Amino acid sequence: QVQLVESGGGLVQPGGSLRLSCAASVSIPSLYTMGWFRQAPGKQRELVATMARRDAPNYADSVKGRFTISRDHAKSTIYLQMNSLTPQDTAVYYCRAYYPLAAGYDYWGQGTQVTVSS
Repeated sequence: QVQLVESGGGLVQPGGSLRLSCAASVSIPSLYTMGWFRQAPGKQRELVATMARRDAPNYADSVKGRFTISRDHAKSTIYLQMNSLTPQDTAVYYCRAYYPLAAGYDYWGQGTQVTVSS
């Protein structure tokens, strides 16, 4: 059973930075895509950033230039460096690991709260 554990969320002022981490309980094959999604109150869950094995990182337009995703394949861990945060970034951030070419290989973390407020 794959477990993904996020950490690094919290309260930050507008313009500030946070770094999220997501560690898998088992080795995640490099063919899996790993990424970050978020869900704000009253809104649908949306993609923030993903990283596949050989592809360039994929970012939502709303975070391009501010957020950076990175992945340590050896540790089955991904990170999300978030800079220039705004109140619109407030959400629960979820880590996801999935194999895009087959059903049934799709795992989510429990989420970590990010609140941007003065």
